[in-house]
Amino acid sequence: MKIVFLFIDGVGLRPPAVDNPVNPEVCPTLCRLIERHSRPIDACLGVGGLPQSATGQATMFTGVNCPKAMGRHCEGFPGPSLRRIIEDNNLFLQLKRMGRSIRFADAYLVDTPDELADRRYKSVTTVMALTVPESITTTDDLMDDRALMQDLTRETIQDRYPDIRVIPPQRAADHLFSIAREYDFTLYEFFQTDVSGHSMDYSRACAVLRTYDRFLASLVRFTEAAGMTLVMTADHGNIESMNDRGHTRNPVPFIVFGPREKTIRDRVESLADVSPAIVEAFKE
Repeated sequence: MKIVFLFIDGVGLRPPAVDNPVNPEVCPTLCRLIERHSRPIDACLGVGGLPQSATGQATMFTGVNCPKAMGRHCEGFPGPSLRRIIEDNNLFLQLKRMGRSIRFADAYLVDTPDELADRRYKSVTTVMALTVPESITTTDDLMDDRALMQDLTRETIQDRYPDIRVIPPQRAADHLFSIAREYDFTLYEFFQTDVSGHSMDYSRACAVLRTYDRFLASLVRFTEAAGMTLVMTADHGNIESMNDRGHTRNPVPFIVFGPREKTIRDRVESLADVSPAIVEAFKE
């Protein structure tokens, strides 16, 4: 069994509205997956206030209700206490202990994984990846088309890396599929949706979603043909409400498409169930 996990930052579920770019005209593939292959799950986790990235992502990748553990929703990069929870027993570590091969497909613009350890600020996924260093992809991997940039097209790095060519999102899907064929579990993180949601620029949000949707349409075809299971979810809402700069308390979609669709999706009601459901799927 092979699972491709797409973490898309800041996409919640909300009825159609003039300020909601998550609609079939903008992102038809995403909307079709939401309609046919998803269930809404809770990102608030029983804690007041707006869900935030650090605790939401940590919950998603550990199975621990991190807002409750921390006593609040924590934004941005995880602090020392939250890092300890992630380092103790995250999804990558659990799969490695089961003998599964893992790849984090987002390229770090470094020469070796060791360079990441000294960074003061680390995202949840970076903290997790550092517990399984062989999962990390670097600049060389990106140049060899064995990794993806967080923006899919590589446009955001052209000023620093002009020799790394810009590619269409469909080509990025091809690269991710090639990676996924070599590993049991492949993770790709996309956070431009959250960035554009905070901008309150509706046109920008639509452009980001259209780019992602072209990538997603190609990837869905590839994974379906290969019999892979595609899992996709978000850490909190944001982009679905462009009249508000902050996050939302809306549920997020938990999408599963492929051979293990029902068995994985039916086990998940909140972000805290995501990692346990994936681990259980690999045990079956």
